[in-house]
Amino acid sequence: MKCLSFATGALALAALLPTAYPPSPEVLRATGGLPAHIANQFEEPLGFAEATTGEFVVLDRRAHTVYLIDREKKAARKIIEIGFEKGRVLGPGVLSLSADDIFAVADAPNRLERIQYFSLSGTHIGGFYLQSRSMPRLAAGAMVLNGVGSMSFTGRTFLISRPETGALVTELDNRGFVLRSLGVLRKTGHESDNDVHLAMNAGLPLAIPGGGFYFVFMAGVPSFRKYDANGKLLFERHIEGPELDADLQTLPTTWPRRDPVDGVRLPLIVPLVRTAAVDPAGRLWVSLVLPYTYVFAPNGDKQRTVQFHGAMPLSVTSLTFAKGDRILITPGLYEFSAR
Repeated sequence: MKCLSFATGALALAALLPTAYPPSPEVLRATGGLPAHIANQFEEPLGFAEATTGEFVVLDRRAHTVYLIDREKKAARKIIEIGFEKGRVLGPGVLSLSADDIFAVADAPNRLERIQYFSLSGTHIGGFYLQSRSMPRLAAGAMVLNGVGSMSFTGRTFLISRPETGALVTELDNRGFVLRSLGVLRKTGHESDNDVHLAMNAGLPLAIPGGGFYFVFMAGVPSFRKYDANGKLLFERHIEGPELDADLQTLPTTWPRRDPVDGVRLPLIVPLVRTAAVDPAGRLWVSLVLPYTYVFAPNGDKQRTVQFHGAMPLSVTSLTFAKGDRILITPGLYEFSAR
């Protein structure tokens, strides 16, 4: 009877306590961006960055073109146009601007993976092809997210995700030679299916200001790792939140195979993470395929859940950081305050 009374009392007490609900996402509303007469010129902007000059660089993926916008945001001019040739781009997937105003563009004409880098005037400085063809192990629509699709430019080297090499991150010099590989592949439970195993190890390698790297896994159970400047693993954290619960509870265990690529039928695996970036303070911002972004402190603790709003909630396809604690977002070519 005493046990029953205790249990009854505990239930009654619990009924009086407030129910704990996860906090609502923090809504960040656009504080600016490119004016409509410029933004409307672009078909599918997938890269938006501010140079130290105050000018802006925009990659229009569908138009295969890079634009430079003046600091007053009055006009845009083409600085790189469509083409197979050196100094042009075809099927671009990534734009990355370094701190010294050199920007790199990754593309894959005829699925030959290529990285080129340019001055703000569009002058071709250098570039190289990788010794492989693009294989769409992880894709969002028509875009391949692995290989050069994951490229990050530090200003001196290039970081890409190539799990088929046996490492998470491959660092290349400005001629395309491998400087080092770092990060062991994670266990996925799909080692018997190498294509699935490799896709679950594809992700985004990101340099941290002051040294070190993050690696964000994009498919399967989302997580990230942090490495020091020498490539030593510091920690791994799962990426969790109520926004992901439904997807995590229904993760597939089998995947349909897409049409053959070079005679190989690869599994069709949809990522849960779309993009990520590191802010000047070393915080990691991870944008989901859903319209939410998680912010992690340098020690790996989750600090914020934010939702970017332009005319409506945005599913972020790229984000970069600009001076004055500003965030530049596509789609929409909006500016937000990171505070």
